[in-house]
Amino acid sequence: MVADRGKKPVLATVAALAGVSAPTVSKVINGRDDVAAGTRARVQEALDRLGYESPVQRRARSSGPAMVDLVIDGVNTHYSQEVLTGILDYAATAGVEVVLGNMTPGKLRSTNHEQWAQHMLERGRQGLVLVTSEVTDKQLDSFSRRNIPVVVIDPLNPPHSGIVSVGATNWAGGKVATEHLLALGHRRIAYLGGPEAAECSVARQHGYLAALMGHGVPARPDYMLAGEFYHQFGVRGTKQLMALAEPPTAIFAGSDTIALGVLEEARRQGLRIPEDLSLVGFDGTNLTEQTLPRLTSVAQPLKEMGRAALRSVLRLAGGEVLDSQHVELATELVVRDSTAAPKT
Repeated sequence: MVADRGKKPVLATVAALAGVSAPTVSKVINGRDDVAAGTRARVQEALDRLGYESPVQRRARSSGPAMVDLVIDGVNTHYSQEVLTGILDYAATAGVEVVLGNMTPGKLRSTNHEQWAQHMLERGRQGLVLVTSEVTDKQLDSFSRRNIPVVVIDPLNPPHSGIVSVGATNWAGGKVATEHLLALGHRRIAYLGGPEAAECSVARQHGYLAALMGHGVPARPDYMLAGEFYHQFGVRGTKQLMALAEPPTAIFAGSDTIALGVLEEARRQGLRIPEDLSLVGFDGTNLTEQTLPRLTSVAQPLKEMGRAALRSVLRLAGGEVLDSQHVELATELVVRDSTAAPKT
C-alpha cells in the first residue's frame, strides 16, 4: 500500500518497514555512500511504498517552477549552441528554469561529484543534463543515490544502464556520407574523427567502414585518424593525410568543426575543394551554409536532441519509466558544394 503523500511518514516507520535503523534511513535520504547496495535498495523501496518526500523535495515541489542543471562542454561551438537552443525552447514551453554550467572535460572529471550532487539536492534541482561529457559510473552514482535523474547527450563514453542518453543515428550517418563519396567515384576516402573513446565518433567510423566494405574498397589504417572535435585537429589531420605518398581524394570529417580545419589547410596547400579534394562534414550546423564552398554534411537534429533530453529528464523526475534508455534521432545527408567526382 502506498501512503498518502500529503502525510509524511516518520523515519522510524520507514526503518521498520525496511528492517534497518533510522540513522541508516537518514543516510540513504541524504545520499551518503556508506550504505550497502542491498540495504539502500530496501530503504528506497520502503520510501517509495510510504510515499516519503524529503524536506528538500517538498520545498522544491511547492516553491515554484522546476529547475534543471545543464552542463555543457563549451558553449562557444555551433554544435553546443544549437543543442542549447533546443533545450531552452523546450524549457520555455514547459515552464522550466535551466541553470547553465560550462565545464571542460578535465574540470568535469576533477569535480567532487558528491558535493555537486548534494548541492543540487539541497537546492531542489529536479535533474541534470550533460552534453558531450565523459563521466564515470562512480561519478554518476553520486546522483543516482540521491534520486537525481541524469540524461546525457552524445556521451563520449557509453553510460551505464541506469542512465538515459540522447544521440543521433551516427552509424547510419557515417555510412551514408561515405556512400555519397563512393557514388561520386572516390575510392581513396579518409576519415578524420573525434577521440578514440568517443562513442559517437566510433559509430561514425564503423558506418564509414561498412560502406567501404559494401563496395569492396579496402580500409586503409593510414586514412583513419582520431583526434578531437575541433578545428585544429582538422588542420593537423589534413597535413598528415596530404603528406602520404598516395593522399586521399576525399575526406569524411567527423564534425563540421573538423571540416573547417580541413578547408583551411586545403587552401594553405593550394588544393581546391571539391575539384582536388571532396569534403563531407557531420552535424549539419549553420556553419555549413557559411563556408566557401558550402559544406556537404550529415545533419543531426541538434535542437530536437536538446528538447528530447530535457523532456526525458523531466519525465524521469516525475517518476515515469521511459520506454528506452537510449533515444536515437535520425540523421540526414545534405549535399551542397564541397563534393564532386574525383579528377581522372
